[in-house]
Amino acid sequence: MPQVTVSIAGRAYRIACAEGEEQHLEGLAASFDAKIEDMRAAVGEIGDMRLHVMAAITLADEMHETKKRVLALEAELAELKSFASAGDERTQLIEARVAESVQKAAERIERLARSLNAPVQES
Repeated sequence: MPQVTVSIAGRAYRIACAEGEEQHLEGLAASFDAKIEDMRAAVGEIGDMRLHVMAAITLADEMHETKKRVLALEAELAELKSFASAGDERTQLIEARVAESVQKAAERIERLARSLNAPVQES
C-alpha cells in the first residue's frame, strides 16, 4: 500500500492510501494546510490544535453546504426530467391525435374522389 508524506501546518505526516490516490491525498492535505493558514491569518496565533479544529469545522461546513446544493440540484434535475417526460407523453398524444385526424381526412378524401369518379346514373 502506497504511503504519502504531507505537510500540514509545518509538520510532516506519513499517510497510507490506495494505489493511485497519492496525488489526490496530497491535494487534500494541501487544501487543509491552506485553510489552516487562512485561519491563522484571520485570527492570529491561537494554538495549532484550535486552528486545526477551526479549519476542519470550516471545511465540514463548506462540505455540508455543498451537499445541500447537490441535493437541491438533484431535486431540480428530477423535476426537469419529470417535466420532460410529461412533455414527451403529451407530444406522443398530440402526434397520435394528428395521425388519427389525417387518417380520417384521407378516408373522406378517398370517398369524395370515388363519388366524383363514379358513373352518373341517368334516370
